[in-house]
Amino acid sequence: MLETILLILSVLIIVLVLLQSNKASGDAGQIFSGGNDRLFGVVKERGLELVITRLTAVLGIAFFVISLVLYLTTK
Repeated sequence: MLETILLILSVLIIVLVLLQSNKASGDAGQIFSGGNDRLFGVVKERGLELVITRLTAVLGIAFFVISLVLYLTTK
């Protein structure tokens, strides 16, 4: 049962990570050109992007906990 949940969680995490926006777009070029005014700037996530980020974090924690439980129960 837990193995199936772990498999579903892993697929959901992969999908959510692929749905996230690329926050580093254009920043690499600015580092080399000296335009690092946005490098340490605060960028707030809003709407669907915030939901996807939080859901990814929650699913990642759940994945870790279930993996740990499975490891400890099989030992």
